[in-house]
Amino acid sequence: MGADRRTVILKAAARVIARRGVRGLRVSEIAAEAGVSTALVYYHFKDRAGILHRTLEFISDRAGRYTTGRAEGGGPGRTPRQELERSLLLEFQDRPEVRENSTAWGELRATAVFDPELREALAEAHLIWIGELTDTLGRIHRTADAAALTASAERLTAALEGLSMRWLSELLPMGHARDLMRGAIAVELAHLRRTLRAFD
Repeated sequence: MGADRRTVILKAAARVIARRGVRGLRVSEIAAEAGVSTALVYYHFKDRAGILHRTLEFISDRAGRYTTGRAEGGGPGRTPRQELERSLLLEFQDRPEVRENSTAWGELRATAVFDPELREALAEAHLIWIGELTDTLGRIHRTADAAALTASAERLTAALEGLSMRWLSELLPMGHARDLMRGAIAVELAHLRRTLRAFD
């Protein structure tokens, strides 16, 4: 029951952060959204910083679930390039969970500029994401240099975050954002190929 209550609170925290942002966020708002007492929120998460850190982990884990393709019938048999495209393009879905996750991630990232503790937690989540993309890129270009693969992963995540914010702000239609992301992937893979040829 305790784990279920924590999940309910974390889902509520993600919704509130996506809707209202982090600055000025009160624990009482999260408790009201979750339908629990403020004391219960403090019992599970100690303080506001604890809630923010655990919410960041929660949205990172949730994004990992829907970008692996399990949410849309993904399965074996895809090439590493198809896996890469699928994982990045699944960030652009017109589903409440995806919109909420992306918006909350953006709010937490913006707040981390002013909050060193949150910045550290965000950096850890970011490193995991970069590591996963670097691994996938390495399976596409097996002989590529680790630094080049990591740089490509960093550029792809930066492109994704920027395109995601533009899509969520309705500055870009979802289909166009996906097309731009496909283009960014193609550019990075071509860049890695050129890098490999330069060392042959």
